[in-house]
Amino acid sequence: MLVRTLENALVTDTHITFIGGGHMAGSLIGGLLRTGFDAKHIRVADPDAKQLEHLRQRFQVKTCADNLEAVGSAQVVVFAVKPQVFRDAARPLSTALGENQPLIISIAAGVPEKHIHRWLGYPAAIVRAMPNTPALIGAGAAALYANPKVSNAQRVLAEAMFKAVGLALWIDDESLMNAVTAVSGSGPAYFFLVMEIMEAVARELGLPADAASKLVQQTALGAARMALECRGNVAILRKQVTSPGGTTAAALKILDSDKLRGIFLQALTAARDRGVQLSDDFGKETS
Repeated sequence: MLVRTLENALVTDTHITFIGGGHMAGSLIGGLLRTGFDAKHIRVADPDAKQLEHLRQRFQVKTCADNLEAVGSAQVVVFAVKPQVFRDAARPLSTALGENQPLIISIAAGVPEKHIHRWLGYPAAIVRAMPNTPALIGAGAAALYANPKVSNAQRVLAEAMFKAVGLALWIDDESLMNAVTAVSGSGPAYFFLVMEIMEAVARELGLPADAASKLVQQTALGAARMALECRGNVAILRKQVTSPGGTTAAALKILDSDKLRGIFLQALTAARDRGVQLSDDFGKETS
């Protein structure tokens, strides 16, 4: 009952400001509206007048070019800006945000809570979120981390926002956000690459380009849906479609001999380590 009440409060009462009006902000706004959120409670600030007009026309939300004006009455402020401009966007808002004490949500990859806290200059309630691009079609995956200032009600609000565009789950250890970035934040690109390679090879095997594309895409969709709907171990699903001595077994033998697992271990570790490095670099900028 508590969760339902708080989610209803999100729909009817909460004023949300987005600092930054790019693709991810647009996907979150679209998700909120699909779940019944009132567009009149959303405001977006962005220096790009054309992008603001696009969002206003598409969603009927309020827009403005001035960040300070945008956060005036906000109960939730979402920083949907690039990591390298986060500091410059946050610092001028310190006094206004300190007075109103909204929930701060950051979707900037690689920016730790401690730096956001420092840039804002007051003990803010901060949620870090790592969404991914499939949020654009309502099929996203986001991990959330809350600092100790975030109340239970604010956690529900943040979770409801990201559930509006897909999966949302909490992690207790902020350092794991870099692993989340490596797995799900960057993950769509890995699957796109595998699909790209499969399509190219399918064409080399003689399939028409259109057929190769459609077969690969539908196969990827079907495999993902089976993994989600069966809620089983994907290794079991793999074994179920692999007959001993069959065609699938022949292909998997090659993939295994080429040490595919090791390649992915190196790739995801490199992405994770790059996230750590970026976090350290932001620390140097604020020292």
